[in-house]
Amino acid sequence: MMKMKSTLKRAGYKALHRQMNDVHLQYISKVAFFIITMFSLNLFFAGHYTPGGGFVGGLLMSSAVLLLLIAYDVKTLKKMLPIPLKLLISLGLLFAIGVPLFLMVFGKPFFTHALTDVYVPLLGDVHIHSAVFFDLGVFLVVFGATILILIAVGGVKD
Repeated sequence: MMKMKSTLKRAGYKALHRQMNDVHLQYISKVAFFIITMFSLNLFFAGHYTPGGGFVGGLLMSSAVLLLLIAYDVKTLKKMLPIPLKLLISLGLLFAIGVPLFLMVFGKPFFTHALTDVYVPLLGDVHIHSAVFFDLGVFLVVFGATILILIAVGGVKD
């Protein structure tokens, strides 16, 4: 292994901090990212009737991004997911605080959820809870904050 590294350095490769055979890790991380993302969204949407919701879905989504961060670096991750995390957290806080305050304007007690039916052309009547938007806020805050904390703990500069 030492001979290979010195041979690569002599050949002009300076960036040897990555794994020598990380092609498998990168490919598997992309496939696993898709699978974990789908399961995260399933937990998010099933969270009103079964265990799950915004918090668990956000943590699972951040673990999918963490897998990409392990396989690649922060610069590549920012190219793959060009999402400003601080703006994501702010938007999530706006949803999480705005939904209960919006319902208070209509005379509902704080954190009481409202239900309505909306007609969608291809799906028919769809039941929409106000809890979906609150959970969306929690999802965004947990996802953004967890990724920011992981990047900060890793000591990586933006």
